[in-house]
Amino acid sequence: MAAPKDERIAVPIDDPNADTEWNDILRKHGVIPEKPPSPTPLIEEAILEGRRLAHENRLEGKDLDELDALEDLEDENFLEQYRQQRVQELANLTKKAVHGTVYPISKPDFVHEVTDASKNGPVLVNLTSGLGTNVESRVLTELWRRAAREYGEIKFCEIRGDMAIEGYPDRNCPTILVYDKGDIVKQIVTLMTMGGVRVGMEEIEALLVEIGAVRDNDMRILKRRKEKEGAEEERREHGGIRSSKATVEEDDDDWD
Repeated sequence: MAAPKDERIAVPIDDPNADTEWNDILRKHGVIPEKPPSPTPLIEEAILEGRRLAHENRLEGKDLDELDALEDLEDENFLEQYRQQRVQELANLTKKAVHGTVYPISKPDFVHEVTDASKNGPVLVNLTSGLGTNVESRVLTELWRRAAREYGEIKFCEIRGDMAIEGYPDRNCPTILVYDKGDIVKQIVTLMTMGGVRVGMEEIEALLVEIGAVRDNDMRILKRRKEKEGAEEERREHGGIRSSKATVEEDDDDWD
């Protein structure tokens, strides 16, 4: 007589993740795997941590006038400490603002004004167009001036593309060159990847953050983000009002 085969019995399992006595027995004998730990505690912990960080950073991006307006809502000692921190940040920015304007340079100046200067911090160069019809170049030139004023600790330069590089095609202008520690570290040809003629200070600031010239939580960046969010919220509210008004007018027309 042949020896009986070692066959595995099919055990009925309704839901292997259910908390039942039958499943406990099956887990004990290794028939089904141990139930994975519940993610609920981790989710709750992440939510609490998010709330804690939001509370701690609730004053980020507020200027001194906005901090004064919160005197009745925040702890006086904490608010004063944060106000002093803001004053110190402003003082540090003022102290570092050794530039504050765009430097027009020539080819013989390039090594000294850009390459050598970048050993002390990032230097950004705008290769401009020699044609007044290049709209992107005109847009970036204006943004360059604004960025130089707002970020006076960073050196912004400009030179016509064909004067910096002989034969440089105007169709490649504007071109942004970023130098750091004596070397070119980034190059952006035209504004196509930055939004074209719709480029704004947000994109310039994103570039400054990317190259390490400023921090992402810089008070100037946070303030601009807050202003943009406020403008978008106001636009949505006014848009909703106009939409409701238009609906009412359409309803009135139906009764005519």
